[in-house]
This record gives sequence, structure tokens and C-alpha cells, in this order.
Amino acid sequence: MSNRLLREFCAENFTSVPAAIAAGAARIELCDNLAVGGTGPTVGVIQAAVAYAHEHGARVMTMIRPRGGDFVYTDDELRMMSTDLEQACRCGTDGVVFGCLKEREDGQGYTVDTAAVSYLMNTVRWMRDRRSWSFAGDGSPARSNIDVTFHMAFDELDHDEQLRAIDFLAQEGVTRILTHGGPKSEAIEENLDHLRELIAYADGRIMILPGAGITYENALDVAHALGVDEVHGTRIVKIEQ
Repeated sequence: MSNRLLREFCAENFTSVPAAIAAGAARIELCDNLAVGGTGPTVGVIQAAVAYAHEHGARVMTMIRPRGGDFVYTDDELRMMSTDLEQACRCGTDGVVFGCLKEREDGQGYTVDTAAVSYLMNTVRWMRDRRSWSFAGDGSPARSNIDVTFHMAFDELDHDEQLRAIDFLAQEGVTRILTHGGPKSEAIEENLDHLRELIAYADGRIMILPGAGITYENALDVAHALGVDEVHGTRIVKIEQ
């Protein structure tokens, strides 16, 4: 773990973005409708958040999710997500956040929808190429990069499926996996052993980003216990009212 902890603030719309950055958030996960776990924000919100964040030295990860509910998507919904992803990248987002599952053939829970993830990752790669052309020669090569976070759909998977997911997502080029390490009803401290297992299994191939239940009060303790440099949450920084 480095000396500086990166705090990713989960924001609903643009409203709290300025205060979160002022309070120390270095990265924003930009959503709407947190009451249903977060859906994709509008283009106008993305543009405003990206402009403000970049002016103040922060980065933005944009949620790509067309609706609340489960994470099993139809072909029509995946096409919507691909279009939303492309638009977010055109707005200058530093990365995107999504997660796609399908029911297992044995009917016992979920597995990662590898075809859906690959489809969206192809859109990411296409937009990376386009942005590298757009920003070529402007002295900002990092602006062409597009990070990808696989969100807490990961926590819908059982233990063995999670390990298989890590293998696949790392090979596919996903940057990080956001996870609580267990049921959301459990405190993050109860899930530290499982989070350590996931981090060890990932072994640097992909980042494991702990979230949900991490606040400005326990962030340093959780990060130290796990040996991580990044944490995520809706209360990850203290915003003065």
C-alpha cells in the first residue's frame, strides 16, 4: 500500500461532485438513481462532471447501466449500453463502470456473461483508438486511456464463479473489480478475509476495489488491513453540510 490512499466517491448526479472533490475525492463514480443501485447519468451530467473534475485534478468513472433490477441484459439493452458507453467516452470520461451476468446452465445462480462483457469491451477498445487519434500530439497521452470497472454485480456470484470471473476479466483487459466481499448486509470488516483471498488470487492481474460500508471514518483501517491503495463509497470523504 502506498502512502496516499485514492478515495473514489460514488456520486448521484452532479450535485455532490464539487463538494466531494473539495473533501478529497480523487475519482468520482458518476451515477444516477442510487436508490436502485445506480443507473447511467445523462450526457449533460457527464459533460458537467468531467469538466469540473478535470479542472480540479480529479477523474470520472461513468456508470453504464440502462435500468435498475438485475444485471442480466437483453441484446437490445446491450446495444443501448454500447451507445451510452460511446457517448460517455465522447464526453471525456476517464472510464466506465458496468457488469453483465447470465443465469448458469444448472440454474444455480449466476455467471459472468462473457459475450456481453466482450461486446462492451470491444466498444471500449474502439473508443480508445478514436481518442488516441483525437489527442495525438496534444501532450496528454493519458487522456486517450479508458479504464473499466466491473461493478458489484460481481457480488452476485458464488465463490468459484468469482475466481473464474477474475480470470476472465483480467484477460479481457478490465481495470478493476468493485466488490463488498460479501452480502451488503454484512459490515465490510466481516468480509476482510474473503477480500484478501480475492486480492491474492488476482495477484496484480486486475485490481480489487473494496467498497460499500467504507467511510471516511474507517477507510484507512480497511485499506491498511487489505494492503490496497484505492477505496470506494458514498461516504468515503467527509462532506460538510
